[in-house]
Amino acid sequence: MGRRAAIALTVGAGMALTPLPALAAPAAAPVAVQSAAVVAPTAAAQVAVDTALAQLGKPYVWGAAGPNGFDCSGLTQYAYGAAGIGLPHSSRMQAGVGALVAHGDLQPGDLVFFYSPISHVGIYIGNGQMVHAPTSGDVVKVTDIGYMPFSGARRLA
Repeated sequence: MGRRAAIALTVGAGMALTPLPALAAPAAAPVAVQSAAVVAPTAAAQVAVDTALAQLGKPYVWGAAGPNGFDCSGLTQYAYGAAGIGLPHSSRMQAGVGALVAHGDLQPGDLVFFYSPISHVGIYIGNGQMVHAPTSGDVVKVTDIGYMPFSGARRLA
């Protein structure tokens, strides 16, 4: 058994499996992030970052906005909802909310968007990394923003 082995926990009469650890990219080492290490510039951005990081390991579920599973825009919607900021449940629609941010000016809490047309979103956490719900069969995790084609960023708080 290695670090990637799932551990079964008996819950009542059923079984639950713990999720696999978050991976930065296929075949890469896990990225460990402690929310206390991420300092956002505003209280609302901090709540969003902390909320998103608290979801690490939860499964990607298309169309889901928590609390037990997320798609990419559902995660950002859930995290910013915890901060009192409403977002639509669509990465493309979220790309029109807030103030435009240049790649070089990213701060923790900024929404980062990928592909053209935009079809993926995450929350920037600093040091070139984001927390996001990547794709079916995967879990909420931290990934370098350079892993996908960057298409823009927005600041909400």
